[in-house]
Amino acid sequence: MSERTQYPSGVPCWVDTLQRDPAAALAFYAEVFGWEFAGPGPMPGSSSDQYFVARLRGREVAGIGSLPPQQPPVVWNTYVSVDDAAAACERVRGAGGAVAVPPFDAPPAGRIAVVADPEGAVFCLWEPNERKGAQIVNEPSAWAMSALLARDPQRAAAFYRDAFGWETDTFAAGPTQVTLFRLPGYVGGEPQQPVPRDVVAVAIPAGDALPTGVNAQWSVDFWIADVDAAAQTAARHGGTLLEPPHDVPGFRRCVLADPQGAIFSLSRLNR
Repeated sequence: MSERTQYPSGVPCWVDTLQRDPAAALAFYAEVFGWEFAGPGPMPGSSSDQYFVARLRGREVAGIGSLPPQQPPVVWNTYVSVDDAAAACERVRGAGGAVAVPPFDAPPAGRIAVVADPEGAVFCLWEPNERKGAQIVNEPSAWAMSALLARDPQRAAAFYRDAFGWETDTFAAGPTQVTLFRLPGYVGGEPQQPVPRDVVAVAIPAGDALPTGVNAQWSVDFWIADVDAAAQTAARHGGTLLEPPHDVPGFRRCVLADPQGAIFSLSRLNR
């Protein structure tokens, strides 16, 4: 299931990061992941050519674009596939969330809206046209899964159930109780992964990880062949190691910030 050609409605399908210096970001991620880039192409919602598509084995895995002036900090964004962006925005509002940017066209790739859950965690809706989503997932140097850092996982569970039909389960990862978001009938991931294959995302209690006044947030995790070596590569090229490589049940992982501040994690599945 590493190669995908489509995503059912309600399944996270794409990740990208908008950066103040896209050229520097391309150089950094090429070193860490070995990505090649297609582009530049038009930025979603803009006529300027400032959007690059990262490729692995010639297939699309993520996007890097230019952050518009006076925009929020640099982050990695998660996109959820939907059949109708306008209708999905209404479901988000009805579930207690907010629409930050109403649906707009990003031709010919698709249609986008930017929304937030009740705790302020921002993510994107994607109504696909030519771009269905990431064409490779769950293999080294590709996106694996997105995680919600939530102050109130039960409140988050209610919102994502009403907005996308996600069901929840929990498991203990050491002292932390992790919430699994599941979409019944969906088959993703890899057979050897330690969580069920209908899991589309996870939620982790924020605890002290979020400063007072900071909203809940989505983060992205990439699989990597060698966590320790990738962490060293990232540090040599201007990244910041926020959590050093360590073992958690089923994985070895670390957390990094790229040179412009976008936070992401790297994981290796312990087989």
